[in-house]
Amino acid sequence: MISEQAKDSIERIFRQAARLRLTVNAGDSCDITHGEPHDGAADGELIVLTISSISFRLLLVLHFDNDDATRAYYLGAGEATLEERLLEICNLCCGAMNHQLVEYFPDLGMSTPYVLSSHCVSYLGQLKPDFLASYRVTVNGAVQLGATVCVCADAPLDFIATVAEVADVAESVGELELF
Repeated sequence: MISEQAKDSIERIFRQAARLRLTVNAGDSCDITHGEPHDGAADGELIVLTISSISFRLLLVLHFDNDDATRAYYLGAGEATLEERLLEICNLCCGAMNHQLVEYFPDLGMSTPYVLSSHCVSYLGQLKPDFLASYRVTVNGAVQLGATVCVCADAPLDFIATVAEVADVAESVGELELF
């Protein structure tokens, strides 16, 4: 129920949002490749966000390891815990995706981020998604993240996000939207 051009658009929107929002500093590198669902610590956690509309539900699942490289990169000298900081970062990433998708689907709503056990990622297939893609995200060559985009459509989904439209997400500064 999701056209190939819509799948391509969702993927490009995700990649742009990840490059802009999963990095701490604008000059940091962010390499994204297709991969299997993140196989980090078996007892790790996932951060999940949902973008919902009348015709589809998109889950953005981000997988982080609580290792030295991740803590050093995301915490720096701040007072927040790693989980607090990652919830904020993931919310910004999903918000950037939502900002792009609302151009095509004005009825969108976005959840607050929530944390689940890493074992839950294996159940995404039970949602019978129309689009499921996993990515390996490497920040500054040292921090390894995983990301999964899962889209379940209740109606045909077809749109094309042009490259210029996807690039415009850089102008957003994470402002609060009220519904």
